[in-house]
Amino acid sequence: MSAVVGAAQAGVLLYFAAINLIYSLFCYLGTRAVRVYSRELSDVALRDLLERDVYKPVSILVPAYNEAASIVGSLRSALQLHYPEFEVIVVNDGSSDATMAVLIEAFSLVVDERPQQHPVPCRPVRRVLRSVEHPHLIVVDKENGGKADALNCALNLARYPLVAAVDADSMLDAEAVLRAARSFVEDPQLIAAGGTIRPLNGCVLSRGRVAQLRMPRTWVERFQVLEYARAFFAGRAGWSAMRSLLIISGAFGLFRRDIVLEVGGWDAATVGEDMELVVRLQRHLVQQGREHRVLFTPDPVCWTEVPSDLGTLRRQRNRWQRGLVETLWKHRRVVGNPRYGRMGLLGMPYFVLFEAAAPVVEVFGYAVVVVSVLLGRLSPTFALLFVGLALLYGMLLSQIAAGIETLLLARYPRVRDRLLLLLAGLLEPLGYRQILAVERLLATFQVGRRRGAWGGMRRRGLRWT
Repeated sequence: MSAVVGAAQAGVLLYFAAINLIYSLFCYLGTRAVRVYSRELSDVALRDLLERDVYKPVSILVPAYNEAASIVGSLRSALQLHYPEFEVIVVNDGSSDATMAVLIEAFSLVVDERPQQHPVPCRPVRRVLRSVEHPHLIVVDKENGGKADALNCALNLARYPLVAAVDADSMLDAEAVLRAARSFVEDPQLIAAGGTIRPLNGCVLSRGRVAQLRMPRTWVERFQVLEYARAFFAGRAGWSAMRSLLIISGAFGLFRRDIVLEVGGWDAATVGEDMELVVRLQRHLVQQGREHRVLFTPDPVCWTEVPSDLGTLRRQRNRWQRGLVETLWKHRRVVGNPRYGRMGLLGMPYFVLFEAAAPVVEVFGYAVVVVSVLLGRLSPTFALLFVGLALLYGMLLSQIAAGIETLLLARYPRVRDRLLLLLAGLLEPLGYRQILAVERLLATFQVGRRRGAWGGMRRRGLRWT
């Protein structure tokens, strides 16, 4: 028994040491990337891009299900984008609330009788409507089929070479599409680009725009502000720098329409349609021997409403974990396969070992500590190393992410908000992290279960003056 406990302790410490080493590398690469973008990308460069008339028109795809509380504000924000040529295609995926009625009233919708093509299969369309006030706004009313199915429906109607998938509860920064689309002009091999997703909770809004950044009221929301900063400024930026990015957030991502059509659109059979599409796109192009690139750029910002209560948050993270495991299983032949280059040898193995397996190892580590205490075999050395690697080092990485937000990017102007973000980095590992680890562990063994086509989330809705 002593040997088993000792081996378990050593294994847990080695795992946390490895993952912290990787996170340190990501923090370095991410911080460097953010510094480069914050210094080099100017408003002058963006205006020059427009003046040279080399932009690519964009179709913004907005899948919606029971979004009556926030859909009008989100669309008004999208319609005010600083971009020369775009269209917004909203798909009401069989909502059971007043989403469709709210859209008709707010945007003066009328039926569009023009014939529609359906290159990608989706659930039956009931009607297509167009706004009298905004000719570039199209609304589709269809039978319920899930987020991926709604995106495929919007993809069928899209006319432009770039498509941007945007959640209905999100609000794009005025220049978000311009900042993301410029990369497709600069790099002909680019097939997909993602920006930074930031929690909208707590912000002061005015006329569909973020007027002032403030920390949310609850700690559940504050922890998520920190999580998003860490995930995007360290994780996504790091993988992008290593040319091994495998995920673009479903809240906001820009894709080449022709390539997405080529692989058959989003996969309606998975709950992790965002990551699955990015992996499938790259796998398809590698198999065909075509050069390509997937990019994360920190300057396009999309604001989204995050869960404000623990129950909704747990359901969301359960869904994310199931989607991750489903994608990894579906594309398991890529893992460790040198044919797929960095994706096969770096990206996919990392997601298997340090994302999908992380909650299993983390909960196991806590169990090892409890068992060691009960058996009287808790080594002081192990206890100190475990606390340092599993908790304290995580706090340090969180402080780095908070520093990027508050210092490098000069966000959250109020001193009180900056202090709250730093405090969140200290408190996050003390209960919050463990709750989500247990939820993700449960989700790992629930892969394949269907819990509705969308997954429920209680929303407060977007509010502004």
